[in-house]
Amino acid sequence: MDSQSVKADATVTLTSRGYDAGKKINGRKRHLLTDTLGLLLDVLVTPASTTDRDAARIVLPAAKKHFRRLARVWADGGYTGHLTDWTDQHLGVVLDIVRRSDDTRGFQVLPRRWVVERSFAWLLRSRRLVRDYERRPDTSESVVLWSMTMLMSRRLAARRRQSPAPARAA
Repeated sequence: MDSQSVKADATVTLTSRGYDAGKKINGRKRHLLTDTLGLLLDVLVTPASTTDRDAARIVLPAAKKHFRRLARVWADGGYTGHLTDWTDQHLGVVLDIVRRSDDTRGFQVLPRRWVVERSFAWLLRSRRLVRDYERRPDTSESVVLWSMTMLMSRRLAARRRQSPAPARAA
């Protein structure tokens, strides 16, 4: 699980946007929950001022309801605190916080965290998702779902073309 702050276009209403002080972005924040392959399980779009912990309290119960086998979630340092205890007590889900070591400089691949980051990169291939243009947050969520659907259907169609033709009987 991770979040991404994106700038909002002028069409986005002031009530549905916020300011992410950490990234200095005025817009919205997309919170993604993916499986271990990077396929989208759930998405939530909030004002950028919403903390990751607050959004997780909305996303995780909904995901647990739809995916009963959900047992472990990897997240970054923004999800630390009482949320780890809350997910264990209320949802029966282990929330593992994957931290970057303090003495490391520059880029470092973190275990399990790169999966959701790659999913963000896949979504940003859709030009419409580079910036948030939608007036309503639920429409923005639908655009994210639509983009992931297009991505996966193209991959399935390409795999189908690559598979060998079935043998014919003589």
